[in-house]
Amino acid sequence: MSDSDPPKLLAGGNPQIPKGDGNGPVQAWIAAAPGWKGEVAARIDGLVTEAVPGVRKAVKWNSPFYGAGEDGWFLSFHAMTRYLKLAFFRGASLDPPPPVGSKHPKVRYLHVGPDDLDEARLVDWVKQASRLPGEKM
Repeated sequence: MSDSDPPKLLAGGNPQIPKGDGNGPVQAWIAAAPGWKGEVAARIDGLVTEAVPGVRKAVKWNSPFYGAGEDGWFLSFHAMTRYLKLAFFRGASLDPPPPVGSKHPKVRYLHVGPDDLDEARLVDWVKQASRLPGEKM
């Protein structure tokens, strides 16, 4: 693959983006996400960036990650066929917790489709999550 080739889309339309720290890889992921997924991902990224001054960003395992402070991560998301799957790594500690459970007791998910992003709820959860200890990955 050359630098001009578009990223490969994995299952569910999730872009295959090389692992990297910083805003650049996250913006590359968003730009490569097809259709509404890229639009909603860009809005989520903007809301997180506004809600958490100095938020750290990276792409790991073909997913954007967000962290606050020196180390650890509080949020990531991944494109699925019908929704973006947002993972709050300490979501069980949020009030109220995001609606979808996980096999990991601390993790909670939010599924966001093309037209159902509750921005106020997301910003509240992001602010809460950013104040909790981050997960090391």
